Amino acid sequence: MTGTLVNCAAVVAGGAIGVFLKKGIKESFTESINKSLGLAIFVIGLNGVIANMFSVNDGKLASSGELLLVVFLVLGTFAGELLRLDDRFTKFSNRIESKFKNGGFASGFIGGTLLFNIGAMAIIGSLNDGLKGDSSVLFIKSALDFTSSIILGATLGFGVIFSAITILLYQGGITLLAGTLSGLLEGELLRQICMVGYAIIVAIGFNFLLTKKFKTLNMVPSLLLPVAYHYILILINLIRA
Repeated sequence: MTGTLVNCAAVVAGGAIGVFLKKGIKESFTESINKSLGLAIFVIGLNGVIANMFSVNDGKLASSGELLLVVFLVLGTFAGELLRLDDRFTKFSNRIESKFKNGGFASGFIGGTLLFNIGAMAIIGSLNDGLKGDSSVLFIKSALDFTSSIILGATLGFGVIFSAITILLYQGGITLLAGTLSGLLEGELLRQICMVGYAIIVAIGFNFLLTKKFKTLNMVPSLLLPVAYHYILILINLIRA
């Protein structure tokens, strides 16, 4: 758990620094900074989608998973809309914001949670931490998240700090269950989860750039569908055998 604890501390520290710096940023600069941040997040997400969708075979560029990406996102978002995840969390965050008399909790928490938890580094680093006691990948991730949390804290507010809780639950859970998950979260399944996750990050980037926002929290169930699809294929193969 060492790597995850360091990661959480890095996000809390970076977010706190960002919130402090936010007070010194002129409102006239905020829109330009938000658009720059949105563009950066968009590029990160797009790069992740491309890395997990395209491969080079015999010197030729090949792609796979486009149809699955569409199916996962559409069905997952449909489930999120039915569950009204975004609306429920917005109401919850409004109560927190009114209590602390400070806005920006929802956008900071959701943005930080998705950005910090999605990606191969979170999964592979947590598995290495649990199986081998090797926290090196999570230490590198902590340094990256520290920088990102400063920027997010300065633009989105104090909700970024609370995203450390989800890091603790998500990465800590993978670390504790590393022996069970090591044979599952790898290969094609890991690629599909990351592909969907980075597509959601692209949506976060668009939210900084566009007036009409994606309800990214409603898209989160899409991350569970690759796992369901993986087990359905295993079941089909067992039936055929």
